[in-house]
Amino acid sequence: MAPLSVLNARKKSTTVRLTRNSKFFKTIIKAIQDKKGEHIVSLDLHKIPEAVADFFVICQATSAVQVKAISDYVEEQVQLSCNERPYKHEGYKTSHWILIDYISIVVHVMQPETRKFYKLEDMWSDAALAGHDE
Repeated sequence: MAPLSVLNARKKSTTVRLTRNSKFFKTIIKAIQDKKGEHIVSLDLHKIPEAVADFFVICQATSAVQVKAISDYVEEQVQLSCNERPYKHEGYKTSHWILIDYISIVVHVMQPETRKFYKLEDMWSDAALAGHDE
């Protein structure tokens, strides 16, 4: 496990406050919806001092193939619309849970069993939750 000092290397931007109305945020949500991601929620982490991002976006997909397709499409659409590339992404090997880290927004694309096991919404229950299903 990486030491906590690694969090200092991931400074959040203080110049522009990211909101759910930001083009960047909306592009991620739309990309997930376009690929039929299910149970899409966002957690606003602005008021949580320990949070390393402004938002978590969490969704689920019914198979490893769909998890990968959603993740690939999110990266593609964010690159095209916002000219942003992820700081890091993980989980492509097994595709049970792919995490795409854009520093200010962390996208979690999970299979239902994985989502149920890790319960990110419960873990970050202090965050304001919003649903984004069409």
